[in-house]
Amino acid sequence: MDLLGAGAEERPRTPVGVFEEQRPRLFALAYRLLGSAAEAEDLVQETFLRWSRADRVEVPAAWLTTVITNLCLNQLASARRQRESYAGPWLPEPVLTGAGALGPLETVEQRESVSLGLLVLLERLSPAERAVFVLREAFGYSHAEVGDILGFDEARSRQLHRRARGHLGEARKRFDAGREQHRRIVETFMAATVRGDVAGLERLLAADVVAWADGGGSTAARRPLSGRERVLRYLGGLGIRPEAAAVTAAVAEVNGEFAVLLWHEGVLRAVMAVEIGDGRISAVRTLMNPAKLAFAAAQLV
Repeated sequence: MDLLGAGAEERPRTPVGVFEEQRPRLFALAYRLLGSAAEAEDLVQETFLRWSRADRVEVPAAWLTTVITNLCLNQLASARRQRESYAGPWLPEPVLTGAGALGPLETVEQRESVSLGLLVLLERLSPAERAVFVLREAFGYSHAEVGDILGFDEARSRQLHRRARGHLGEARKRFDAGREQHRRIVETFMAATVRGDVAGLERLLAADVVAWADGGGSTAARRPLSGRERVLRYLGGLGIRPEAAAVTAAVAEVNGEFAVLLWHEGVLRAVMAVEIGDGRISAVRTLMNPAKLAFAAAQLV
């Protein structure tokens, strides 16, 4: 006997149900376009409001993708002006990805598409270039589909994609460390940083390592630090601060890469993501701006 009742599986989905199926993908798309989890959530909600007022939509996924992409394009225009006047280095908001918050990250390419390093590089692109690049490379849309979403022809999509790749150029670094090697290096980096082990850090850092710290202009260096000696002084000093004894640390997957999470008095205070090149740390990106840590902190609750 069919306990669900005859025809139960054929029951039509509600508009809310259709949207909720698409919500994770819409958030993942908006985050890649904006580099801000908070703004991505806001625009997903705005997309839902428009969906709830829409008449019959033949292809919901395509309609929703078009709406949220164009909302992001409008947001990017104003976000660029705000970031130009941002106090100190601007870094994207970190997102814990171990539970699939940004969709499948099973391949090197998928993990790179949400890495903090690539999201910073995407700031070089115009809004249209960024949209084409993300839709094409992170979500696999054809140029014809990208053109339909953005309102221009296939040739224009190809042109913008080619231009975007050119702007990123050699600065776009592919992951060259395996997952387990990356985790081991991050764990060693965490232990050395928390202890203030300068010798240990020196063995990990590349000669041309660069460190950025985003504290919103109040709790971090206003400029990036370049070179092993300068970065060593910065990192080595963290472990000897008076509050260091009360700091707890853990390794977690953040934006597709292993990163260090630091808590003080039970509050998430920093996320440190490292980039690996030739077996050494070539870049350190530290998020300390409390507003940018709010989303990641909420994920941990």
